[in-house]
Amino acid sequence: MDLDPVFLSRVQFAWVIAWHILLPAFTVGLAAFIAVLEGLNFFTKRQVYLRISMFWIKIFSISFGMGVVTGIVMPFQFGTNWSRYADATANVLSPLFAYEGLTAFFLEAAFLGVLLFGRKLVPPWAHFVAALMVSLGTLFSSFWILSANSWMQTPAGYEIIDGRFFPTDWLQVVFNPSFPFRLAHTVVAFFITTGFVVMGVGAYLMRRDRFAEEGRVMLSMTLWLLTVLVPLQIFLGDQHGLNTREHQPAKLAAIEARWETGRRVPITLFAIPDEKAEKNYFSIDVPLLGSLILTHEIDGEVKGLKDFPVDQRPPVAIPFFAFRIMVGCGLVMLAVVLLGGWLRWRDRLDDTPLFLQLCQLVAPIGFIAVIAGWVVTEVGRQPWTVYGLLRTADSVSPSLTGLDVLISLLAYMAVYLFMYPVGIFLMWRIVRRGPAVAEEVETPIEAGRPQAPVLAGGNVGAGDGV
Repeated sequence: MDLDPVFLSRVQFAWVIAWHILLPAFTVGLAAFIAVLEGLNFFTKRQVYLRISMFWIKIFSISFGMGVVTGIVMPFQFGTNWSRYADATANVLSPLFAYEGLTAFFLEAAFLGVLLFGRKLVPPWAHFVAALMVSLGTLFSSFWILSANSWMQTPAGYEIIDGRFFPTDWLQVVFNPSFPFRLAHTVVAFFITTGFVVMGVGAYLMRRDRFAEEGRVMLSMTLWLLTVLVPLQIFLGDQHGLNTREHQPAKLAAIEARWETGRRVPITLFAIPDEKAEKNYFSIDVPLLGSLILTHEIDGEVKGLKDFPVDQRPPVAIPFFAFRIMVGCGLVMLAVVLLGGWLRWRDRLDDTPLFLQLCQLVAPIGFIAVIAGWVVTEVGRQPWTVYGLLRTADSVSPSLTGLDVLISLLAYMAVYLFMYPVGIFLMWRIVRRGPAVAEEVETPIEAGRPQAPVLAGGNVGAGDGV
């Protein structure tokens, strides 16, 4: 059997990063939520915020540890599977990854111990600052990783010498054309993902009629946040689409399964794309809406795939359907938020069992949307690792064999299929126990004087990483 090392290396990297991205999609938003809770506890002295914060810190610690493990694995593949890519891009991308370590990982490491273990040892204001710094660290990590990924999508500020990329303008490298749109769209997606998880857990606690006060606070806080972020995300996605049309027109053509260039084009709601025949079957179109949405002009021109050489076109079916899954998730999120807002206005948010059950059912919807969006972004970039400049087939390690990759891929699959269920089980066990544990914490110190003891949720463990 002929084992293609390029294909298997792509599958392996997709496997690793698809699992890993679930963790920053959760922990980036969760770190910010914990920081908000710590701030509310510090300024209002309401114990409910402390109990909720300690509850989520325990869950955060598990997901952080999983994120660190899966995040460390990914760079190794640059050397083992993608050495020619690493050699060509090292002068540009290596500093960006180093900045991520220096500004994000060290910031998280410096304050994570205080956040996890310092409740009994430092004043409340110091614990609040530690939560802020950990949250800031996750955002820095997102900044640098997305800058590197965006440069691969829309390279700028470089020159090529002997087949290697060299930076000529670091501002253009970091703030490349797609980076601001990708950063905003991705970080907001992470916050929304966390928001739906927190809302689902809050609804679960309310339905069990245990820790109802904590559940109500979780549900109410996150619903307010999602009321702002979900409509904002729709706007950001639209702006990101305009940027993609300008800088990656072949990707946009694949997303829309658009074969012919034209004006006043329809939007295709559903179709079965056929790449060999260069046409769609069972197409459901809405006239004129394609140009209006994709160009913001009723007479706007949208390029078709036939304008690009066959060997420079991305796969069509995968980004086409993944994009529609992402948009479908977004519409479901918007419907849930609008329903929740209507129930809040009617003062029935807390006593509508069907809505609480709905919140539980849609709790993982953000993860589905994030994975679908990542598939659109990365598959739509093919056949390039650096868009338009370095092909994926020319990026793989020259001495790599298909058998080598197959063995490592099977090992990764075995480890991940063990680690993730165990991690999810541990987090679910914390959720079932609820926020409050009757354990008295040692008196924290503020300004040299002991405060009144508070109820805590017990000790916690490790953290997060992008």
